[in-house]
Amino acid sequence: MAAAWDGAAVRTWLERRVAAARADQVTAERHGRVGHDDCDQAAAEEMVCAALLRGAASDTQDSLTAALKALQDKDEFIWRGVYDDRKFDRHARGQIRKLMRMAKANTGFERLGHYQ
Repeated sequence: MAAAWDGAAVRTWLERRVAAARADQVTAERHGRVGHDDCDQAAAEEMVCAALLRGAASDTQDSLTAALKALQDKDEFIWRGVYDDRKFDRHARGQIRKLMRMAKANTGFERLGHYQ
């Protein structure tokens, strides 16, 4: 039996992921040029999660899936502090796919640790 959708838990998860992504960007910046890819990856996670926090995308499973599909249909992603646009785009699309799987199965939103 599938668990009931909990919009508040999903919002909390998204807020925590935004905070973790910001912290990861700061850490990656401290590593200089070596950390540019890690910074782009964290920025992509922040961008996707922040986009889903706007509006009521996390209220229902269908609205979250629809918001993710709308993000997936975008041609390009623009975000501040990106070092390599191509890699950032790849990381953002990977994050969207991850969240699509989580939303469809309604699993993973209970894990609130920094590292997942």
